[in-house]
Amino acid sequence: MKQYLAGIIGSGLLALTACSQPPATPEAIEPNPSSFSADALARTLSEAIRFETIAEADNPQASRAEFDAFRAWLAASFPLVHAQMNPQDILHGSLWYTLEGANPALDPIVILAHQDVVPVEPGTQDQWDYPPFAGTIADGYVWGRGALDMKGFLVTVLAAMETLLEEGFAPERTIHIGLGHDEEVGGTGAQAMAAQLEAQGRRAWFVLDEGGSSFDNFPITGGPAGLIGVGEKGFLSVEVTARARGGHSSTPPPETAIGLLSRAVNAIVDNPFEHSIDHPIPDMMRALAPEMDGMAGFVMARPGLFGSTLRGQLMEDDATRATIGTTIAPTIISGGSVDNVLPQEARAIINLRLHPRDSSASALAHLRANVAHLDGVTVEPAGSISEAPAISPTNGRAWEIIAGAAVSHLPEGAPVVPNLLAGATDSRAFKNVADHIYRYVPMRMEMEDLSRIHGDDERIRTDALPGMVSYFRTVISEAGMEG
Repeated sequence: MKQYLAGIIGSGLLALTACSQPPATPEAIEPNPSSFSADALARTLSEAIRFETIAEADNPQASRAEFDAFRAWLAASFPLVHAQMNPQDILHGSLWYTLEGANPALDPIVILAHQDVVPVEPGTQDQWDYPPFAGTIADGYVWGRGALDMKGFLVTVLAAMETLLEEGFAPERTIHIGLGHDEEVGGTGAQAMAAQLEAQGRRAWFVLDEGGSSFDNFPITGGPAGLIGVGEKGFLSVEVTARARGGHSSTPPPETAIGLLSRAVNAIVDNPFEHSIDHPIPDMMRALAPEMDGMAGFVMARPGLFGSTLRGQLMEDDATRATIGTTIAPTIISGGSVDNVLPQEARAIINLRLHPRDSSASALAHLRANVAHLDGVTVEPAGSISEAPAISPTNGRAWEIIAGAAVSHLPEGAPVVPNLLAGATDSRAFKNVADHIYRYVPMRMEMEDLSRIHGDDERIRTDALPGMVSYFRTVISEAGMEG
């Protein structure tokens, strides 16, 4: 994208354009480091990875022994957190920690992590350089399932809290840490934690969860940048059903159920949702513009003027296209069981990741309109629905703390910018009890490591771990003492 923008010639527009100012860079907050060494943190994370905490949506008892052992390990590894924050077991798996603040009138802060990890695809274990649940420390990394998603986050936030309590930390504002047990398969634990806060008549000042991160080689600029998720997409799966006459395959009708289903799926895929550059993407572009030279920086600083050009470039890449519109992904198809029998029904599951501009109701109406001309085709919701939460603000004290701590833990001059997550996090459960929801993992990583999340050879840099602890100590101490 950088090279593409650098080649744009916009001389005819220069005279029409006033200088566009990027959003104000958050002011760095003095870091609050701890004495934890990278080696000690790596050993602790290595131990955490060895617990195969794999959740299953349809089997709440799955891996129960592993989860029980993991929670016992947490209590032994972070004794002050467990002694002073009184963890409450919610839904027989999620843990809700509370450190009461001195001023009950202040809204609490909530930091979320999850205990569960995705399974390793059967037959792929030999593709890992090190066994996926061994927690191997080698080559400057801790290797294993959950290193990035998200036991690295979990271990370092608890380490931050443990060291603050060792120092006698007594906040004005209540601090909650929520460790979900089923984020990867639906997030019922997070929903229950948010419901408990709502039942108490409380709202969170801000929620911090996984999401964006800091990259040493962000592709748009080629240098380091911190991306903080201020929004995420919703989730909707639909079942498309096509019905037609059955019978013997030797005398098929003009339209079979499978043929009708293929036409329906194509009609849906060939009529995509609106893709346009909405908030927070313009703010992200303007914040990155100073890092780019010449015409590329000029264009990035003016997304209002060059919106169609920028949109065209974003549409060419799967990842960037997903940030500017609702995506359509057929994932399951079924129909028929015998090669000489015409099925009377054929079905497909299509997964949508909803952009904040689209609701589940409007998305469903869009899909149904696309197949309205096909007799025998229906489109109905399948499974749980998650609406996209509102975009969180990039101003105010909550943003200043989250983003300012990020600035102080990045290389000098690296931009910190808002972005929209294509995936879903536990934080979406808190959309009714918080107006400020941010998604940021404060670890420095390479863009290439993104493919390791849920993939082979998941790993995290050992030298990133102390900075993560320092980031969480900075956020917790700064927010906890904010009156």
